[in-house]
Amino acid sequence: MKKNYFFIIAGLGLAQSLLFSKAAYAQDSTRVLNDVVVTATRSAKKQSEIGRVVTVITSEQINRSAGKTLPQLLNTVPGITFSGSENAPGISSSVYLRGASTGNTLILVDGFAVNNSSSIEGAYDLNAFPLDQIERIEILKGSGSTLYGSDAVAGVINIITKHPKEQGLKTNLQASGGTYNTFNQAAGLNGKINKTGIALNLSNTDSKGFAAATDTLGTGNFKKDGFHQRSASLNLTQQVSEKFMINGNLQASYNKGNLPAGAFTDDQGYTYNNTFIFGGIGGKLQLDKGDLKFNISQNSVKNNYNDLAGASNFNTASYQKNSGSITNFDVLLNYNINKYLDITSGESFRYYSSTQLSTYDTLKNLRNSINSIYTSLFFKAGIFHMELGGRYNLDSKYGTNFTYTVNPSLYLADQFKVFGTIASAFKTPSLYQLFSQYGNDALRPETTTSYEAGFDWELIKNTLSFNTVFYKYDTKDVIYFKNLADAPYGIYENGSFQKDKGFESELKLNLDKFTASAYAAYVTGKQTDVTGKETNNLYRRPKNTFGANVYYQFIKSFSAGLNYKYTGDRSDTKFNADYSSSIVTLKHYNLVDAHLQYDVDKHLGLFADLKNLFNAKYTDWVGYNTRGFNFMAGIRYRVN
Repeated sequence: MKKNYFFIIAGLGLAQSLLFSKAAYAQDSTRVLNDVVVTATRSAKKQSEIGRVVTVITSEQINRSAGKTLPQLLNTVPGITFSGSENAPGISSSVYLRGASTGNTLILVDGFAVNNSSSIEGAYDLNAFPLDQIERIEILKGSGSTLYGSDAVAGVINIITKHPKEQGLKTNLQASGGTYNTFNQAAGLNGKINKTGIALNLSNTDSKGFAAATDTLGTGNFKKDGFHQRSASLNLTQQVSEKFMINGNLQASYNKGNLPAGAFTDDQGYTYNNTFIFGGIGGKLQLDKGDLKFNISQNSVKNNYNDLAGASNFNTASYQKNSGSITNFDVLLNYNINKYLDITSGESFRYYSSTQLSTYDTLKNLRNSINSIYTSLFFKAGIFHMELGGRYNLDSKYGTNFTYTVNPSLYLADQFKVFGTIASAFKTPSLYQLFSQYGNDALRPETTTSYEAGFDWELIKNTLSFNTVFYKYDTKDVIYFKNLADAPYGIYENGSFQKDKGFESELKLNLDKFTASAYAAYVTGKQTDVTGKETNNLYRRPKNTFGANVYYQFIKSFSAGLNYKYTGDRSDTKFNADYSSSIVTLKHYNLVDAHLQYDVDKHLGLFADLKNLFNAKYTDWVGYNTRGFNFMAGIRYRVN
């Protein structure tokens, strides 16, 4: 233990001693109109050719975020609030994109859905992904159901894992440690041998953590809620012929730790363990004017919660076990019809299953499936671009529904893009909402119509850019929990309406030796039942957020960056001792983080990630603690 801290302190001291050097250098821009992205259209296109908002977190930015978790990194993206990302390690966090409720953002791994079929709303816990196994992240903001189906209501987060790159095998090692007795080790192997590619990454994280629940009485007896994670990812590619390649990938994560009984309440005997496994195999056939892809994948989640007998659970031992899996099969054709028209068309089949077992109830053989066909046409002529698409879905429970996208854009003077979108999206009822003791197998999907308009302007080519987008979402048939006077005392029903609107703006500067950005986002909305009574008002989601980022390379071997974010007031529900509840306001807060990086040579590097520099006191969830000043520091070794 002492040796680990020695390396951490040494790394910090070395970085700090160089902090006041006078040279400067830059990080890359996260969004440039000539950058190529794939998530928005499911085909490689420049950002100037698409009328959507896509944010890219590059491999360089991920490398400069060593010491962060994936939720903490995503929480720096304009328009995203990752509520709970600063709670105790391992505690689940909730992603809110443009004010939409959790479960309305589709999570992809290498292009395939991994949302959790065993959870109530289908939300996937991104704590399951170690940041060191990710190559790149593409974030599509706005409705994406035409190309991706259910859950892509507010947007899509596509996690692209590390893939084989250059000829020859190269290795890398990383070790770090920091606050709350948190230690991480990672190792990777990447490269190609002739026509075979391999990318293997392993990581281990252990943290003693801190008390997740708030001890309002100041007893000091609340236990530390620790977190332990073992994770591995493997990507294989094989070039079978000049025009045909197959690939396979596997991502597995095992997590265990401690939990509180709930808000303000400790539980000395409450533990959990869960397993996340994602695997797939696919192929790509290169055509004269396009390509044909096929993929099959499965995402499985297993959760076990065990609570020893104690006062927090009425002196009776309890347990809960649930598992879920999503199987995807997809065939996708991208084809260039002529110089004006491209087509993306495919068929997908998604099969959901879940089994749940607890002390009080048993749920078995929960099943559902949805089959879809979809087509999008991409027209381009001079400065004008247009996407026109539709998707037809056949669900085994509720029947059929249809979504569409109309997305024109203009690209002027090779530096100004203006766009608008009218699209529909949907979210299918979860297996829990359909089949649990509170289930209703007559539920319909939630359906959303979205409207967007905005512009992306490179005021100075490749140097200074400014973008703004306005949006409005109207959702009907929102699934809500209706209380009943008799057993089972509640049922899920359709009937609520949700209306959200807002805007996002970002200014970016990219000089030869310096980059900076500033952003602001606003969202407001409300949910009402069929009678017009307000039932929800964007709980845990702030109306206002804004922030700024700067990054310098003081000398060739040393770089440093600062990140600032303001999170505005938001509401949360507080449950009282008499089982009543009330709505409370959580006060706004400011966080400042720093990252320091020093390269000893081309093989060896040191880094330190310092979070909440001014030790701000704030609450993300009522009754739960957040991190004060904390840091992670470590060492990397690369074999080139």
